Amino acid sequence: MTVILDRAEDLTATATWHRVCPVDELELAWGEAALIAGRQVALFRTAPGEVFAVAQQDPATLANVMARGIIGSRGSRPTIASPLHKEVYDLETGECFTQPDLKLAAFATRLVDGYIEVEV
Repeated sequence: MTVILDRAEDLTATATWHRVCPVDELELAWGEAALIAGRQVALFRTAPGEVFAVAQQDPATLANVMARGIIGSRGSRPTIASPLHKEVYDLETGECFTQPDLKLAAFATRLVDGYIEVEV
């Protein structure tokens, strides 16, 4: 069988807020994948009131695996390392620290009445 993977398209031109789940359903320092408006998104709760959202698709391999990445930091910047080749991305901006030509889509998040909302 042959599988052809395409890079996720840029949907930021029509971004809207989507309620995803109660914040308490995410474990601290653990990633979860969610399907939001037809897009696979990886969610990370790094502190009781802090949630980050990035594309589930690894920019280096095009595999949908980022929710299984390794959370860390570079100085004061929260990071996620790809579980496949360990490229390290800024969770806020999507900038890749280890390969500057790669970029991970990052989405705005907010907490409203105990629920996580993501702008996709």
